[in-house]
Amino acid sequence: MSILNRSNVLVVLSIAGLATAAQAQPVELRVTVQNLAPANSISFAALRLGFHNGTFDSFNNGQASGLPAISIAEGGTGNLWFPAFAAAEPNATLGSVVRPAGGSLRPGESAFSDFSVDPSINRFFTFGSMVVPSNDHWIGNDNPMQYMLFNAMGQLNISAISQFGRQIWDNGSETTDPANAAFLVGSVNANRTPENGVVSFNFDRLDAFNGLTTTAGYVFQRQFGANDEIYRISFEVIPSPGAAAALGMGGLLGARRRRR
Repeated sequence: MSILNRSNVLVVLSIAGLATAAQAQPVELRVTVQNLAPANSISFAALRLGFHNGTFDSFNNGQASGLPAISIAEGGTGNLWFPAFAAAEPNATLGSVVRPAGGSLRPGESAFSDFSVDPSINRFFTFGSMVVPSNDHWIGNDNPMQYMLFNAMGQLNISAISQFGRQIWDNGSETTDPANAAFLVGSVNANRTPENGVVSFNFDRLDAFNGLTTTAGYVFQRQFGANDEIYRISFEVIPSPGAAAALGMGGLLGARRRRR
């Protein structure tokens, strides 16, 4: 065997070793969110998210909302959602994607955050984000196993999640009232009138805010329909420096072999 061929074998073995190690190590994952709603339409609070084993279920369609989901739907902070998530799944990776300038993600804007995720124990993805202006509208997944982000080999299984107008939840926990809504000039979001309803799909109630001025300075008009994409969550694996260097070395040796 020539010296060059031996080098190629060593590089291949090195790459294979790195690939095997990568499967046992956390994956560096970039999560990007985009507000695809029409101009002057809805904005979104920071995306609250968790990579997990498929156990945590914060709400159910057609049932009264619990406090964890209310903390997403009314105000968007997730201050009760995160502790409940961590209690149910101590090994989950939890976090947020926040607009760089702070505040709600306006139409046409995007933001991203990077996370270190162990796909061997946290294959599923759960999220929630308040829709504003509103009193208790939001987006999120009801079924904790709806989005299997990684397959059994630890490879990315989903590249993007789209949300449409018909997938906006009315949390049923607070009565629709512009005076108490989030993201409106002159409103006091800390005030609320309990609705005592159930969680259901409903975006038509957002029309109650048409013509009102948002804290971002634009006059709100809903505009979108049931089948219009309003929000997208994208996923991208960020290669580790070591794996990228090994692959680059393999490419250089391959080029040298072709020149011989």
